[in-house]
Amino acid sequence: MGRLIKYLFYLLVLAGVALVGYAYLGPLLGVDFSPRQMEIRAPVTLNAE
Repeated sequence: MGRLIKYLFYLLVLAGVALVGYAYLGPLLGVDFSPRQMEIRAPVTLNAE
């Protein structure tokens, strides 16, 4: 049981390192993480009584 927990811990650490590496190296590999931008207009009523 202890070995299983140890291997799961190693797998979790490896997944974290892979995620951080992907976040840093993604733009160099052509992955775009920026959100799509679009303008949203909504009418606002001030001092409505």
